[in-house]
Amino acid sequence: MALYLLYETSSGYSLFLANGLDEIGQNTEAVRNSVSDLNRFGKVAQLTAFLPFESALDALNQCNSVSEGIMTDELRNFLELNLPKVKGGKKVKFSLGVAEPKIGSHIFEVTKIPCQSNEFVHELLRGVRLHFERFIKDLKSGDLEKAQLGLGHSYSRAKVKFNVNRVDNMVIQAIFLLDTLDKDVNSFAMRVREWYSWHFPELAKIVNDNYLYAKLAKFIDDKSKLSEDKLPELTDILGDEDKAKEVVEAAKASMGQDLSPIDLINVQQFAQRVMDLSEYRKKLHEYLVTKMNDIAPNLASLIGEIVGARLISHAGSLTNLAKCPSSTLQILGAEKALFRALKTRGNTPKYGLIFHSSFIGRASARNKGRMARYLANKCSIASRIDCFSESGTTVFGEKLREQVEERLDFYDKGVAPRKNIDVMKAAIGSAENKDTAMETEEAPAVTPAKKSKKKKSKSDTAENGEAEDTEDKPAVNGVAAEDAKSEKKKKKEKRKLEQEPAVEKSNGTNRVDADEQGGTAKKKKTKSKDQDRKELQDASDMKKKMKKSKGEE
Repeated sequence: MALYLLYETSSGYSLFLANGLDEIGQNTEAVRNSVSDLNRFGKVAQLTAFLPFESALDALNQCNSVSEGIMTDELRNFLELNLPKVKGGKKVKFSLGVAEPKIGSHIFEVTKIPCQSNEFVHELLRGVRLHFERFIKDLKSGDLEKAQLGLGHSYSRAKVKFNVNRVDNMVIQAIFLLDTLDKDVNSFAMRVREWYSWHFPELAKIVNDNYLYAKLAKFIDDKSKLSEDKLPELTDILGDEDKAKEVVEAAKASMGQDLSPIDLINVQQFAQRVMDLSEYRKKLHEYLVTKMNDIAPNLASLIGEIVGARLISHAGSLTNLAKCPSSTLQILGAEKALFRALKTRGNTPKYGLIFHSSFIGRASARNKGRMARYLANKCSIASRIDCFSESGTTVFGEKLREQVEERLDFYDKGVAPRKNIDVMKAAIGSAENKDTAMETEEAPAVTPAKKSKKKKSKSDTAENGEAEDTEDKPAVNGVAAEDAKSEKKKKKEKRKLEQEPAVEKSNGTNRVDADEQGGTAKKKKTKSKDQDRKELQDASDMKKKMKKSKGEE
């Protein structure tokens, strides 16, 4: 049976025919030995056809299809043209060797060409890859490497592009950086305390906050120069005049040793670095809060921005978190304790990262596990809404938070909470109302002015002037819009009533009652009969006169 080899390169598709398989006898060791020598391998494999790619974009599309195990139309035409035809009902006398079993199965499904992918075929393809430049004469040295480099860059760039809209990566990086900054700022602040305490040890007992301590260490510098003249500046830093006086008094009777000016300069510089780091930490926290409100607003409003960001970072992405069941989300972050409990057959953990939520801290020790399970359920719902909803809104997160609050009251006081379906219906209704309100606000305020101009030309009365004034004001709220609509209807009815008598006057009839209408109709009928009689008499008189005039002639 003949064996053909399909080899995909960065420059195009190539088809090789393997000869001498009976002598080799499917021995992979013999193939390995013959691969390194071109003279021996050239007798085994021979190039039968080569299809170059039209452009770099075409090469990228073909590479994506091959990596996904899909046969393109170009590859199908290439194989059908260069391989023997497969006749239905007859045994096929050849097979196609491919590197990937996925694309081999797809080729067999579509074209009925038998494919194989085993160690023997891989060894043959390795030899083809090693000597590929020698098989194609038109290829120059270095052309294949350039094509491989360009295709590799474009393929990697196309794969990375799928993460462009995955902004949850920014949240993951921000929460990691925030955690490391907390550790670093804490350790650096402790180093400032230890360093400056050699000069002014009493300050550490007066001021507990690390940021304020670093700020004071930079401001005071030498304790011997601190006097009551600097009390206003100290009160601005500390925010308490009594503490400022206490610092001044402690500096006068301090037991610390004196430091050289160079040492004090170094302490000041390090204190400034700690201050800058703590300020950057505040800005990073604000950035994380805004990002979480954009990416996962419901999860942030339910459990908080920091805990929600930790859950997303631990799961890997918001999509992975949305795929997690609530039981997995409940113990997310406590994997070590879980596997240790499974190994020792002990009690499994009740909560992981969600333990940092305020809800579990507020629950009693007896109900902490129940509260963790309930909170994990609501967090999974919120993450799925954030992941798969098109428009971002915090309505569902706020309603879920109310449910958790009600559950806390139920555990403490026994107050029955609302049903989940009722809360979700209310949330959907409020979300729809918010969307309609946003649409009315975004509507342009140009159309009412145009309507008012048209109505000015139609009517000059005072009422119509009032209508123009009301219409020139665009409706912002739904209530205002309804009031404007009702006023418009009333004014239209008034105009109709005013126009009706004018039409009746032009026709010569004033319609007041049904009886009067009947009387006017009878009068019209009698008048018409009298007119007809007069016309007949006049016509007969004219005929008589005409006859008399003819007789006289």
